[in-house]
Amino acid sequence: MKLLVIEDNPATGKHLDTGLTEAGHEITWTRDGKNGLDQALSRQYDAIVLDLMLPELSGMEVLKEIRKRGHRTPVLLLTALGTVEERVAGLQAGADDYMVKNFAFPELLARLETITRRASTPSLVNEVGSIKLDLSNRRITCGLTELQLTPTEFSIMELLMRQKGQVVTRKMLCEHLWDADWEGTTNVIEVHINRLRTKLEKVGEPQLIQTVRGRGYTLGAV
Repeated sequence: MKLLVIEDNPATGKHLDTGLTEAGHEITWTRDGKNGLDQALSRQYDAIVLDLMLPELSGMEVLKEIRKRGHRTPVLLLTALGTVEERVAGLQAGADDYMVKNFAFPELLARLETITRRASTPSLVNEVGSIKLDLSNRRITCGLTELQLTPTEFSIMELLMRQKGQVVTRKMLCEHLWDADWEGTTNVIEVHINRLRTKLEKVGEPQLIQTVRGRGYTLGAV
């Protein structure tokens, strides 16, 4: 994978650079938000590891600008405190996953491989009402309008559309997104679902994703 690491702490950056390189990946490491944003917008990466506390531009500012420009590169946030508010804010801004320092490197590597794997699914077109999902180019459209989704949001919609008319449990979503259930995942799923609903509302489909109390979610009524 081609990975962009935006991290100003020398020890953490060196740890990531060395570990990811030894794992066989091509790494670009930059130490401030401004240069990191320039790199993210000028080159194609498979994923970005982004620290929140950066000089020049904060990690949150970098993330928001990347998404504003329409770039869907998977982003893994690194947070120092890992408060619920901080994690939710990052996910709402377009991050796909997060890890709290000091993280275990094997877990970070597994998370990166998971969020990048979701971007390389075989060609398939699926439709539910006015929503059309095309896996060949990772696009979801409503009529002539394209929804600007993060890779995680896209993967959630993919599973919901494949299981249209059936209940998709939170456990199923966790396994689809991260290959396992892990502590805190339920809240993460709810944040992504709420963001999806907001984006669907803007294109005239506010009720497409329904909550089935005590069970999970479905597209439309069960």
